[in-house]
Amino acid sequence: MSEIDAPLHLVTRFAPSPTGHLHIGHGYSALLAHDLARKSGGAFLLRIEDTDVTRCRPEFTDGIFEDLRWLGIDWDGLLVQSTRLAIYDAALERLKALGVAYPCFCTRGDIAREVAASLHAPHGADGPLYPGTCRALSMAERAARIAQGEPHSWRLDMGAALARTGPLAWTDAGAGTVPVDPLALGDLIVKGRDRPASYHLAVVVDDAAQGITDVVRGQDVFASTHAHRTLQALLGLPTPIYRHHALVVDATGKRLAKRSAGLSLACLRDEGVDGAQLADDLRAGRFPVGISIG
Repeated sequence: MSEIDAPLHLVTRFAPSPTGHLHIGHGYSALLAHDLARKSGGAFLLRIEDTDVTRCRPEFTDGIFEDLRWLGIDWDGLLVQSTRLAIYDAALERLKALGVAYPCFCTRGDIAREVAASLHAPHGADGPLYPGTCRALSMAERAARIAQGEPHSWRLDMGAALARTGPLAWTDAGAGTVPVDPLALGDLIVKGRDRPASYHLAVVVDDAAQGITDVVRGQDVFASTHAHRTLQALLGLPTPIYRHHALVVDATGKRLAKRSAGLSLACLRDEGVDGAQLADDLRAGRFPVGISIG
């Protein structure tokens, strides 16, 4: 990972979701964040991102603690997102008051059909963007549908957001200064119909609350930083330095997933692998057979 000039006493974090067992890629990312903080004389914090109430399990949270200790990783503070739902609600209310959030009544099927019917559907980093169907609804129609109990999510109106903030940029340790691209994720969800807070909203609120100076995470969420920088500007939150590292991939070049058979840290531990040795190997860029940095 490229380094840039930075003050001492960095504060980093590792923020897994307890929806499955951690794998080697998670361990690699946690070690990078942990070692960066420790070498600077700073703090390494742990965050459990458990707002996905349908998939998160207590046993996976316990497994995270066990996996990190097995690798020799200690932490200086713990934040659990499910204890902070009122804080995320307050942040959403702030976005509503600014006029940059709107209710979306579309289902995934609705969105897919509209995108398929469009000859010029805008595309972002992760594919077709939300076409903005509900953005054009009148205030009266929005209020009436909510009053009737119609299920809905809340989306960030990226156009309105950037009209309020003006041009924005963020700093990445590898890519340098990156201008915010409103089409990276488009009008992303800030609160889902089936989740108390979206990843995007909760992560910026919590990074600020924990005083994170440097965010170490995989290249797969690089595009999300465009939205995170926008939310930080709207909510008056500080912007960390971002350090997006290359992903750990399997023999086919595909990034590891929590369902990757035999590659979870728990599985390796059960097989008798020495955690301290594995941590040293990962630090040195030595990975098990069939695993590499993409």
